[in-house]
Amino acid sequence: MAVSLQAARDRVHAACRPLPTEVVPVADALGRVLAAPLRARTGLPRFANSAMDGYAVIAGPAGRTLRVIGHSLAGTPSVTPVDETTAIRIATGAALPPGADAVVADERAAVTDGRVELHADAPPGLNVRVAGEDIPAGRPLLDAGTRLGPVELAVAIGTGHGELVCHRRPRVAILGTGDELRTPGSRLGPGQIHDSNTTTLAALATLAGGRVVARDRVADDPAATLKAVAAAIDGADLVVLSGGVSVGPEDHVRDALLELGVRPEFSGVEVRPGRPAWFGTRAGVSVLAVPGNPVAAIVIFILLGRPGLAALAGRRPPAAAEHARLTERVRPAPGRTNIVGANLPAQVDGRLLAAPTGPLSPHATGRLLGLDALALIPAGAAWLEAGTPVEILRISD
Repeated sequence: MAVSLQAARDRVHAACRPLPTEVVPVADALGRVLAAPLRARTGLPRFANSAMDGYAVIAGPAGRTLRVIGHSLAGTPSVTPVDETTAIRIATGAALPPGADAVVADERAAVTDGRVELHADAPPGLNVRVAGEDIPAGRPLLDAGTRLGPVELAVAIGTGHGELVCHRRPRVAILGTGDELRTPGSRLGPGQIHDSNTTTLAALATLAGGRVVARDRVADDPAATLKAVAAAIDGADLVVLSGGVSVGPEDHVRDALLELGVRPEFSGVEVRPGRPAWFGTRAGVSVLAVPGNPVAAIVIFILLGRPGLAALAGRRPPAAAEHARLTERVRPAPGRTNIVGANLPAQVDGRLLAAPTGPLSPHATGRLLGLDALALIPAGAAWLEAGTPVEILRISD
């Protein structure tokens, strides 16, 4: 029996529990999800250093002439202390030598015969990056459930972390079904089409943080479907099946899933496009069956597969759904949530706008080109007027 979109989302989220943890080298942690809170092991910067190429000195007025007694370079700091009569040549990022508390930039100094004349006042802290001024040692950095991007990795490395405790990446198996499917780019016979779904779904799964461990297709044959579905389930955390999920005479996916002991959580979702979607579980493996029409397959994966993968990866759910205000009136579909394409042109008074591009046909992938988001139009009989807030899902999220 078909369920509402919200009920389908709730059941997918309840079934997809965070996977076990593992220790990951920080260089391999892009896109992974932290399984434990992260604190700064060291301050950032770790030591006081120069923000400029110049001369490390004791703070004082302009007009002084000091003897240059050494160099402090990044990675080769000077250990020679300075006093009121001396200075040390210093490079950007190099540690301040003992006693120094200011740096006079090159362009504010002149050197002659090993002595430097300072043309600017040097108050304490001038051009100095103080140890821990960016991030103090021990400060909480990131919460468990945070997905690691380039900035998060930079902060983790800068504060002393070489390894991170993350949830295991979800293993994803993709299986396309249909006699008509052929390898992309191959010569086609009558009634045949190139198989776009397995590649597209694998790409969506990868962008969502999954690790695609299998990708295959199978003809519309009950025995072959049963064997292929069993192989897909083996060794995966999420199986995504494309096609064969409806109730036609050549749709064998549901029967195969039931014969393999996959317990259905729902069979059909009140959404357009994508109503035949099916979801179930077996021994910790989640199975999402999407329609064979490519747009419907993409929509259902964004609606249900992507949040399922996020839950498996341990990703912290968003505090609230993202909404935008319609720029023009939209007609809902009676009885089910209608998914329409949308562009996000601008914000007005801090509010995001959604410009609808019209209903999505299950087969017409060209209508997805250039779209920023999917807009979720709730079921109803009355038109939604311009300015009405609706939930949006960014396609590239």
